[in-house]
Amino acid sequence: MGRRNKGLEIDGWLVLDKDLELTSTAAVNRVRRAFGAKKAGHAGTLDPLATGILPIALGEATRTVAWLMEATKSYIFTIEWGTSTDSQDKEGIVIASSDIRPNEQAIKNALIGFIGEIEQVPPKFSAIKVNGERAYDLARGGDEFELNARKVVLHSARLVGVTANSATIEATCGKGFYVRALARDLAQKLGAEGHISALRRTQVGPFKEAAAITLEKLEKLCIEGTALLHLLPTETALDDIPELAISAEDMFNLRQGRQIMVFPTIMEALKSKRKPRTIAGQDMSAAVLATFEGLAVAIGDVRAGKFQPVRVFNLKPS
Repeated sequence: MGRRNKGLEIDGWLVLDKDLELTSTAAVNRVRRAFGAKKAGHAGTLDPLATGILPIALGEATRTVAWLMEATKSYIFTIEWGTSTDSQDKEGIVIASSDIRPNEQAIKNALIGFIGEIEQVPPKFSAIKVNGERAYDLARGGDEFELNARKVVLHSARLVGVTANSATIEATCGKGFYVRALARDLAQKLGAEGHISALRRTQVGPFKEAAAITLEKLEKLCIEGTALLHLLPTETALDDIPELAISAEDMFNLRQGRQIMVFPTIMEALKSKRKPRTIAGQDMSAAVLATFEGLAVAIGDVRAGKFQPVRVFNLKPS
């Protein structure tokens, strides 16, 4: 008989302001221990040398992680000119140097060419798998390998500051975009050498800095017994999915895995709010969030007048 997974049934999202040099996995473990929670996970790894928004899901919120992975993300980062490193950040080994220092207008002009859907080769120091091995493990081991370019989207990029030796940029991008690769490609386009010396994530989907809390403060509040006030509802990660208000009877049926009927007029209203989306390789363009008195009950597909649950939540009213 397997060992019982001990811990409290705590559900919701915590918007963590991750510290420098802390890994995402270590951050999740410390948050879970601070709450004494049974289950926790994060939505999108943040490099140890990066700070900022790391959304951490507790309990039933872990069922919505896949949805948040698709969300847009915003960053502010600084490129230090003069040297390029093998990891495209300040922790790597210097592989090239140059005296070229791009001016403000040249940087602005070059950034325009990266806006929109582009082909981007991920950094070799990344978590992408190559023949079953993580690319960063191969890179650290000195193995020779190539990564294929992938289509990614850069929604916006704005130069917000320059010095004699650096440029600071704000960017908003889609899933799978690497800021370190942007820094590498921007430097190349400008005929310069450069690497990222500072990186901060400022937003992940609906989660912003205004709601963020540091790990140090969270652990203090957990001791005081007030940390739960900083949890956001599980459904926060599903803020852009059409919502279907249901009855108590419908809630019972969905939690039993049964379909429920949807009126034609409501069907049309839901259709108008849909948008193309793929979650974990599955077409979820017809996805709808069923709620009872504002509480998430299930994510499902609405087709032919019926709501078929795909993922059911076991949340209780607060």
